[in-house]
Amino acid sequence: MQSDFQAVQWYKKAADQGHEKAQCALGRLLLSGSGVEQSDFEALQWYSHLGYHVESGRGVTHNYEEAAAWYRKAADQGDASAQHALGSLYVNGHGVDQSDTEVVKWYRKAADQGYANAQLALGVCYMDGRGVTQCCIEAAKWYKKAAEQGDAEAQCNLGALFVEGCGVAQSDDDAARWYKKAADQGNADARYNMGLLFASGRGVAQSDEAAAKWYRKAAEQGVGEAQYNLGLLYKNCCGVAKNATEAVRWCKEAAEQGMAAVAQCGLGRLFESGLGVEQSDVEAVKWFMKAADQGDAKAQRWLGNYCKIGRGDMAQSDVEAVKWYRKAADQGDVDAQSDLGLMYENGHGITQSDDEALMWYKKAADQGHEEAQCNAKHFSGGGRVLEGSGVADVFFLPQWTQKLRFSSTSNWHFYVFVFYSGFGKKRTYEALFKRPLDVH
Repeated sequence: MQSDFQAVQWYKKAADQGHEKAQCALGRLLLSGSGVEQSDFEALQWYSHLGYHVESGRGVTHNYEEAAAWYRKAADQGDASAQHALGSLYVNGHGVDQSDTEVVKWYRKAADQGYANAQLALGVCYMDGRGVTQCCIEAAKWYKKAAEQGDAEAQCNLGALFVEGCGVAQSDDDAARWYKKAADQGNADARYNMGLLFASGRGVAQSDEAAAKWYRKAAEQGVGEAQYNLGLLYKNCCGVAKNATEAVRWCKEAAEQGMAAVAQCGLGRLFESGLGVEQSDVEAVKWFMKAADQGDAKAQRWLGNYCKIGRGDMAQSDVEAVKWYRKAADQGDVDAQSDLGLMYENGHGITQSDDEALMWYKKAADQGHEEAQCNAKHFSGGGRVLEGSGVADVFFLPQWTQKLRFSSTSNWHFYVFVFYSGFGKKRTYEALFKRPLDVH
């Protein structure tokens, strides 16, 4: 008996340091009550702990199969943390055959015992329809159970459901309440979402200053969307003092993560304009290309502009310009639709077609694009403005006349209209680069 007691003491010293065999031996002694008070609970804890060390490779050789075996020993006896861990191995088939059914089975066993991590995980399964029929109501139920135990990720997820009214009654106030709980615990996504709420005044009093505060917290944790939004606030002097250098810094941080095409396009615009950075068409093209390759329509349209003029390291090519304009136009980008109409009208990079020109002008005009509305009126009235010509007398369509009457008219709009329409000047595609700076 004395020797068993001493064995337990030494096994525990080694087990506390992560020694695999000591943890296993200690678990066996606890199960049998040899040299120590019998305790199934403590034995299972050591088996679960051993599974964690083997799974992560901490102090022992990394081995998913062995980890699964140790987790199962504890899970079969009802240990909730082991049940959750075993379910997680089934997610990607680590050490076991991948099975969504097994994922849900083990998560549910642990969740039913009140294990918060498993409740969150089961909520995600219901939200994604993994191993169960997709159900927002069930997702909200399990998120709430974990959230009420203080799980920050569950609190953030529950807040998102209240924003959308998915599985719960829509409530901006409840969304803000749960986001705040998670944000105060340091959850990066919740901090970003708090910024969104303050920016829009949903569930909280609108405040650009508060939005900037929360965006900054999330941005410093690496949330690309927060970094980009913070950059926009610096550019537009909203909630923070205007600072072009900071605008570029945060847009670049977001863009370099490769997770925010919108930030990459925005950074391209900053380099194109020279706002906060040394103007560089080559750098602008680099960032536009990164965003365009991710499907960003505005970046695709800007590449079309560069190809049309032949700026940066883009060789002049009407054919390439049409390619990029079409990519953006097919996604509904209003400027690209108007630009594509212009290419069809003049037969640049594509077979000339009045019908195609009118179709694209109409698409842009229906979205309120003023130059496209003017061009569509020329065509529909029987007139056609050729490059370098004067302007023929035309009949204006009533619906677009109405749109123009109530839309804002600025010097910029008039400037581009002059170049596009040929009032006393030859049309030039350089006007494409004279639009006001909008980071995206």
